[in-house]
Amino acid sequence: MIPEITLWMSEFIINYGFIALLISSFICATIFPASSVAILFVALSAGMEPISAVISSSIGNCLGCVFNYYLGRIIGNPLLPKLQKSKNGEKAIRYVKKYGTYSLYLAWTPFLGDPITIAAGIFKITFVKFVLIVFSFRIFFYIIVMLFYI
Repeated sequence: MIPEITLWMSEFIINYGFIALLISSFICATIFPASSVAILFVALSAGMEPISAVISSSIGNCLGCVFNYYLGRIIGNPLLPKLQKSKNGEKAIRYVKKYGTYSLYLAWTPFLGDPITIAAGIFKITFVKFVLIVFSFRIFFYIIVMLFYI
């Protein structure tokens, strides 16, 4: 993560609490170069209650995934060449083309997960399947992170 973004988000979370964590997690779920796990650690280190921090992070991150999905649905064709130019984007496209809905089981992973959520929209994976798989794995991932922290 870029140090300036990390510092800004850390101060934002410390000053504004759970709503800041939700907003930061949303931003991290999009293609901005920031780590939602690092943001969760910052929140926990700042003394936020762990369960509330996980809930806030999960809501923001899952909403960011929905944003990515619809970004892919709406501007998928013009976005596809740009996504193919990035190493992780190209890999995500390959997974979604090859494995379809099953590729969503990797959508929780750092770096590869966000491009997968965009590619899922581009290739019009069923939204209900998208939500069930992506949300479940992202929330479970945050719970695991929280358990390692506490």
